[in-house]
Amino acid sequence: MANEYRVEKWPNVHQPNPAMLRHILVGEGYSVYQWSDHPGCVYPLHKHESDQVHWVISGTLEITIERVGTFVLEPGDRDHLPAGTYHSARVLGEESVIYLIGESS
Repeated sequence: MANEYRVEKWPNVHQPNPAMLRHILVGEGYSVYQWSDHPGCVYPLHKHESDQVHWVISGTLEITIERVGTFVLEPGDRDHLPAGTYHSARVLGEESVIYLIGESS
């Protein structure tokens, strides 16, 4: 994984298939689990000890990276969050967000 935060926007017209996304993440060497947050959910500034990928299945997730900026992830979008990156997150809109989290070993 690169040493900088980055976002990959979903290039397809169709909604993402969760099983396909999980298969891709496992193939990239991540431990994968599905997560869901309700509308209005907010995570304050924090960091993780391992590299992570967030891959949105449905809903909208806003992630703010300290000293970098704010990014909006919609269905199919994924990010790459290097270990130790301080960030906060919140769910946008009236729909819960469902996403896969890939964690490096």
